[in-house]
Amino acid sequence: MELAILLEVSADKPGNVNLIVGFEGTNHAHFLASAVAASRHFEIAAQRGMAVSSGEIGFSDVELGRIIRDCVVDVSSWQSGGNTLLGTVILFSPLAVAAGITPMENNHVFNLADLRRNLKTVVKSTTPEDAVNVYEAIKIANPSGLGKAPDLDVNDPNSVKRIRSEKVSLFQVFKIAAKYDNVCSEWVNNYPITFDFAYPHLKEQISETGNLDTAIIHTFLKVLAKYPDSFIARKVGLDKAREVSLMAGEVLKLGGLNTLAGRQKLQEFDSKLRKSDSLLNPGTTADIIAAALALCILEGYRP
Repeated sequence: MELAILLEVSADKPGNVNLIVGFEGTNHAHFLASAVAASRHFEIAAQRGMAVSSGEIGFSDVELGRIIRDCVVDVSSWQSGGNTLLGTVILFSPLAVAAGITPMENNHVFNLADLRRNLKTVVKSTTPEDAVNVYEAIKIANPSGLGKAPDLDVNDPNSVKRIRSEKVSLFQVFKIAAKYDNVCSEWVNNYPITFDFAYPHLKEQISETGNLDTAIIHTFLKVLAKYPDSFIARKVGLDKAREVSLMAGEVLKLGGLNTLAGRQKLQEFDSKLRKSDSLLNPGTTADIIAAALALCILEGYRP
């Protein structure tokens, strides 16, 4: 999973941090350090999954929220670039647990259908204490554009009390947030964008182009064109997020990296996103692409 993060940040995706360009205060080194810091916690998550598989603990004993919180603490302590991986950590942690539960096949790869079934059980088995720990993680990461939630707002000091007294699980909290956050929506709907859209397109693009960077960028554009980025929507509104999606679609219509017109349009698109001082950074789309890369790697892809 560390590899998936490293590959995702290495691709020259429009409006995102990459190995060449970043934003004020955040560059590729912050993401590389974050990936290394996070890897230990994904290993812990997989070990908890293995303990579930062997019957040592139950699904609700995984302490997924604590894993996410501890991961965010380490990520924050190892770099000074601010929130780099919160969405990715939230997506990856249950995936790692599910991978620990799912037996590997003879060629040391995972059957993704089995993994997805286990993933569904992992997220549905979360507890109120998991929710409390994820609230702590969000406060530590301090993502931009968080806004105010309609219920159980993370910045409301009464929310944690209510979560505990009303026994609201992390899955239930994310169900509330799923209406306006694509990462939470992935959680509660069994990762439909990741498994059913991004991963198949990425796999197809890798096969067709033979170039991982091109495959990642084209998949990123495809996802962004279809699903307005909720990170952008939280900061500047859904209408602006939809405008960005339309621009991504225009790049694809012109052929993306496969044509001169597409490459020129992609460059224009990237410039427009970067002029916004990171307000138009499609960060949630990047999280989903990282998750799609993780699926490819779990299924046996090697760059």
